[in-house]
Amino acid sequence: MKICIFGAGYVGLVAAACFAESGNSVIAVDIDHARIDNLKQGIIPIYEPGLKEMIVRNQSEGRLSFTVDMEEAVKASLVCFIAVGTPPGEDGSADLKYVLGVARDIGRTMNGFKIIVDKSTVPVGTADKVRAAIQEELTTRAAELEFDVVSNPEFLKEGAAIDDFMKPDRVVIGCDNVRTAEIMKELYDPFMRKQNRMIVMDIRSAEMTKYAANAMLATRISFMNQIAGLCERMGADVMAVREGIGSDTRIGYDFLFPGPGYGGSCFPKDVKALIKTAEESNYDFLLLKAVEEVNEHQKEVLADKLIKLLSSPDEERPLVGRTVACWGLSFKPRTDDMREAPAITIIERLLAAGATVRAHDPEALKEAQHYFGNRIEYSSNQYAILDGADALAIITDWSEYRNPDFDRIKTALRSPIVVDGRNLYKPDRMAANGFTYVPLGRCSGGVK
Repeated sequence: MKICIFGAGYVGLVAAACFAESGNSVIAVDIDHARIDNLKQGIIPIYEPGLKEMIVRNQSEGRLSFTVDMEEAVKASLVCFIAVGTPPGEDGSADLKYVLGVARDIGRTMNGFKIIVDKSTVPVGTADKVRAAIQEELTTRAAELEFDVVSNPEFLKEGAAIDDFMKPDRVVIGCDNVRTAEIMKELYDPFMRKQNRMIVMDIRSAEMTKYAANAMLATRISFMNQIAGLCERMGADVMAVREGIGSDTRIGYDFLFPGPGYGGSCFPKDVKALIKTAEESNYDFLLLKAVEEVNEHQKEVLADKLIKLLSSPDEERPLVGRTVACWGLSFKPRTDDMREAPAITIIERLLAAGATVRAHDPEALKEAQHYFGNRIEYSSNQYAILDGADALAIITDWSEYRNPDFDRIKTALRSPIVVDGRNLYKPDRMAANGFTYVPLGRCSGGVK
């Protein structure tokens, strides 16, 4: 099948590579000339395991190409995916200017029947706006051409996006035309070899499904972070509580780890957008507002623990003269994405308190420089940043941090303090090894 995908960002590149991998002819379109030139040379703008190899292979075999020529891409394709950004506006609503801009471009250049697929995360009702934008352009051209608009939300986890696309747990198709639904089923059939996980529904329900899924996962994270805070005060162990409730098949273990708060490109933006959508419908989404409030507070917790442990008499800048080593900058492991990452809030709090901050991350060091510049120190060696530091803060649960050389950590630190925002280690073992160990929601062998 001939496909074009507007937007050579995270979602667009993963979709382009995976559709090409299944034998389709795919054109990825972007207005950023430098990005397109780099992609043609195999230079990928994001870190996602397996993506570069898949792009290079399919490009060399002629199934995947990159261009800035939007008209050429539209005319050559049956299915046109819109996978551009929908950044949050000042009021939290999703900004649709890029989505509708692409829709108008398609309307200006289409030369026959097209299926336009909203792959970007968009509010309920966006398909109607896309359809209207395209029709307006066709009317201006006095062109009577048939087209359909489909909602096909993505459910990709950064760090596992290739597997999620190639072996999806579900593919949601919002469509009001039987013929178009069959074409979309044919497109996704190669990814359904073991089991058909295609769910076809009306367009507005499909648009809502994406927001509802992310809002539910964000709710679980914020709920567990609140439980962790209560566990600390009641002398309970949140990891034991997690095991106890996760074993309930109605609940399960996923997204029940306490931590420094959710971040990334999806949860924060989608929670805000759904709250705004509710407000526009005169509905007060109290639960989701609380989820967002809890998450913003949770990003402060690690910094608060460090300030409490390391405070000097200077009340305004209590960490002057103190050095904190941070392991992890990206919002989650296996990605370099720092959008809304808890590390940003934590490090900014430490800097405001007067601390010297050193940081390590396997992939996000370059990205971090966009946020902090030369205000913090960077190292590609996780142990180098420990020498003479007053404490180690663990922010992201990269596998490199799960079983480190504890003797080396203890020797390098000025004082053996580890504040663990991911509960990677056993409190009793850390205490027995002479560490002041501060996890989240765990009291046994640790320090509140």
